[in-house]
Amino acid sequence: MNLSARSRGTALGVLSAAALMTILDGSIVTVAMPSIQRDLGFSAAGLSWTVNAYLIAFGGLLLLAGRLGDLIGRKTMFLAGNAVFTGASVLAGAATTPGLLIAARFLQGVGSAMASAVVLGILVTLFTEPGERARAIGVLSFTGAAGASIGQVLGGVLTDALSWHWIFLINVPIGLATIALAVVALPRDRGAGLRGGADVAGALLVTSGLMLGIYTVVKAEDDGWLSGRTLGLGAVSLVLLAGFFVRQARAATPLMPLRLLRSRNASGSYLAQMLSLSAMFSFQIIVALYMQKVLGYDALETGLAMLPAAVAIGAVSLFVSARLSRRFGERAVLLAGLVLLMGAMGWLARIPEDASYAADLLPVMVLVAGGGLVLPALTGLGMSGARPDDAGLVSGLFNTVQQIGMALGVAVLSTLAASRTEHLRADGRSEAAALTGGYHLAFTVSAGLLVAAFLVGVLVLRSPKAAADAPAPVESVPTSA
Repeated sequence: MNLSARSRGTALGVLSAAALMTILDGSIVTVAMPSIQRDLGFSAAGLSWTVNAYLIAFGGLLLLAGRLGDLIGRKTMFLAGNAVFTGASVLAGAATTPGLLIAARFLQGVGSAMASAVVLGILVTLFTEPGERARAIGVLSFTGAAGASIGQVLGGVLTDALSWHWIFLINVPIGLATIALAVVALPRDRGAGLRGGADVAGALLVTSGLMLGIYTVVKAEDDGWLSGRTLGLGAVSLVLLAGFFVRQARAATPLMPLRLLRSRNASGSYLAQMLSLSAMFSFQIIVALYMQKVLGYDALETGLAMLPAAVAIGAVSLFVSARLSRRFGERAVLLAGLVLLMGAMGWLARIPEDASYAADLLPVMVLVAGGGLVLPALTGLGMSGARPDDAGLVSGLFNTVQQIGMALGVAVLSTLAASRTEHLRADGRSEAAALTGGYHLAFTVSAGLLVAAFLVGVLVLRSPKAAADAPAPVESVPTSA
């Protein structure tokens, strides 16, 4: 797309605003959940569906939404997704019953999937020069870090000063402004048409398989990982996804051409992403629980305590990652970031139950700046095989892997922490000591996941020289990987 640098910058701002809204919504809700429960009369189990309904729709539809973006036009999909999300936010803010709020959250997930699935696809077709693309990805990663931090602080402020309704209504002006600017700023792309890949059977298989799989994961903590319900639903999900891959190998116009997984850097980055995001997203959840349940922080104090981590990640992704990627390559930057994150998780695995913020927690918030290296590098590697005609699908696939990794990480590590805590309580440990011991185990496993991601980076991903020497895919968009 032959646009001026100024026009591309405006388009990047629009894409970042949409990403900010999605991430803001995800983190702002968790802070307000106690108020929502009191006001609407949610049961403890029912309250979790304010998050689960969103996750199931979002994670289950990303791949399909990305492919539809390639077929009907990524700008069209982006605008429609933001419209659905903004309308659903109005419904969520006006909800007076648990059922209405859960339905609105599901619709928010649908809208988020439609918009988020094509963001990276639009970005890689706008920024084709390696240096420009690396900077653009850095800006998007910065937006993500800022959104997570702002959401935690803003959620506490809005809930305390106004009401929980405003955590959803705040999306409305952002959404309307994003739509208005996107109409002008984003170039219109002509999709391949539904005949270019309207694989209805494949769409049904992958969407139902992903939704059921995510549902199984989020319910496993309640049902038990080895329960008949979890194992049965998990098996059905795997059968549906296996059927999807069989279908893609045989379909004349597949929803997801399997050639996308043949790129060593792309497939390796998906695996590294799942492992590292499982650890990184779980860090945000579990360290927040540690500060509130062990150290006694309230919601606002927890958000402010996490602020240095978001600033560190954002600053590194915005000002450092692109420069390092141009000089050393994305693989080397990824490995350096993983080393910093391993240090952070290792530090937390030994944190005491009476920790001092300055001495025990602040160094961790600095070390997690490694996330500002890992996220942009993984994004660049994951999108390295994207072509102009399937960039939306690759974007959707990348985001789908991300969501599965985050959901699995939180579910598995939370279960391990809870199990360890119960064991330590049974041994007569105090509540604070038992909780801390459970979190120690979660952080130790997180460090192990990061070690596994590091090994994938070393053994699977190619060095910049090797990638440059290998023959480029036909019609591929140039990248630095």
